[in-house]
Amino acid sequence: MHGDEDKVEVKLLREKVKMLTQAKVNLEKDLEYYREEIAKLLAPPHIEAVVLEVLEEGKYLVKSSSGPNLIVTVAEGVDKSAIRVGSAVALNGRGSAIVGVLPNVYDSFVRAMVVERKPKVSFRDIGGLEEQIRELYEVVVLPLKRPELFQEMGVEPPKGVLLHGPPGTGKTLLARAVAGESDATFIKLTASELVNKFIGEGARLVREVFRLAREMSPSIVFIDEIDGIGARRVEMGTSGEREVQRTLLQLLAELDGFDPLSGVRVIAATNRIDVLDPALLRPGRFDRIVELPLPDLRGRLEILRIHTRKTPLGDDVDLREIAALTDGFSGASLKALVTEAAYFAIRRRSSKVEREDLLKALEKVRHAGPRPRGGDSIAI
Repeated sequence: MHGDEDKVEVKLLREKVKMLTQAKVNLEKDLEYYREEIAKLLAPPHIEAVVLEVLEEGKYLVKSSSGPNLIVTVAEGVDKSAIRVGSAVALNGRGSAIVGVLPNVYDSFVRAMVVERKPKVSFRDIGGLEEQIRELYEVVVLPLKRPELFQEMGVEPPKGVLLHGPPGTGKTLLARAVAGESDATFIKLTASELVNKFIGEGARLVREVFRLAREMSPSIVFIDEIDGIGARRVEMGTSGEREVQRTLLQLLAELDGFDPLSGVRVIAATNRIDVLDPALLRPGRFDRIVELPLPDLRGRLEILRIHTRKTPLGDDVDLREIAALTDGFSGASLKALVTEAAYFAIRRRSSKVEREDLLKALEKVRHAGPRPRGGDSIAI
């Protein structure tokens, strides 16, 4: 009897020893994990850097995030084939070796920009700018779609095009149409958004924008209100002014650094060309300047026809009459006029926009604010 009880007890003890042995193994694994985690926490942090040049004998010239340029080697186990000029890499704590290749992660500002693949806008959606459309087709669209023509002729198209003119004359719309006609990605940013209170941030954002443009080529980089960073340089008194200058210098460096036939085109816009720094306008940068004036009589008629394509009009509507009454209106003002006229028709529960709706809308838009005045140089 006692023998059977002893056997059961021995069996239970053996099971307990087995369980404790397994628990010991698990605890040793946990201990090793926590030792590694503590070692990571105590280890010096890695340094982020960008590869500037691939040197001989497995060495690389990099610019570290801490400031200086360094010549480094590659640690064991790192794939050298993944390291190229422009790659983001991690250096060890001493900054002597590349220990990893970082993924291309863009700043949240860059990711939040207006990025539109092949905009659904064409030159048919623009009225009154025939000469400007022709010029942009030749200097932007043609080099993107037929670069071999320029290579055969041995000439380089302009790297940058500057659009200038009063507000509302269609600068952004024209840039989108250029991207649409080129089957290119449209990347839009406002220059003032690049100016950051942190030193060096504006220049870094400019670099990331152009890196994104190269990866998404063919692409159009549209910089609106470029006078926000491109005004004439003056004596730099505050840190904010110095940051604006750093951002401008980085933009100039990007313009100087890329191949005009690489698939990236730059279009900038301003309402104040008179305040721009001459460095922006020298050959090799924004050396093609295109003016977008207020539309003349014929241009206003074309714009009204475009904006009323899908708007049912009454029999008493004569768009020539409305065009003649809108001297000094911009394209944006004419679009607002058609929209307001449609609202007047809706309020009347009418299915068509009548002449009276357009006249009421004209008065409302006319008194909405001051506009530059223009002349009627072309008769119809």
